[in-house]
Amino acid sequence: MLEVKKLAKAFNGRQILKNISFTLNDGDILTIVGPSGAGKTTLLRIIAGLETKSSGEILIDGKEPTSGQVGVVFQDFNLFLNLSVLANITLAPQLVLKESDREAKKQALDLLKQLQMTGHEAQYPYQLSGGQKQRVAIARALAMKPKILCYDEPTSALDPELRQEVEKMILGLKKTGLTQLIITHDLTFAENVADQVLRVKPLSEG
Repeated sequence: MLEVKKLAKAFNGRQILKNISFTLNDGDILTIVGPSGAGKTTLLRIIAGLETKSSGEILIDGKEPTSGQVGVVFQDFNLFLNLSVLANITLAPQLVLKESDREAKKQALDLLKQLQMTGHEAQYPYQLSGGQKQRVAIARALAMKPKILCYDEPTSALDPELRQEVEKMILGLKKTGLTQLIITHDLTFAENVADQVLRVKPLSEG
């Protein structure tokens, strides 16, 4: 379970987030919606440990999060352009989790199958569509066995058909018991996938 209690963040004296509190139960999906400038991505980065908070508490199962418990699928995917799909997924498990080459490859192939990307193992990011890159980014994040997977605007710039594919994929991952947190400005998408929706707005709007 993820608990966020009275979280606040200020940059150079400007308050970005104030008094954010919510609980996300294991296996559930939380979407955080709001306009640009509301601090959604900052909130995600703090939860993922990529940015520091000014005050408040973040707990996973009642304890401070440790490295690797929260995975992130970034808006621009951040794939390694010089590595194949398979190498993108196996690199971190081998370096960080000390998995063997065989173990990391088996897991990567299983994840690609789960995400309907079998047959793309030897391709490079430039050979993939936006939707395919996203699936590789999700597989790469899942390969690190996170307790919670976060997405930053997973449907931005996608047409309605692809958006539905993302919905199916996220709901499919929910069936595996994965806890997911999604940043989005797309309220329809948010309501279609979420167990709960948290609305945030720029603090200047009161």
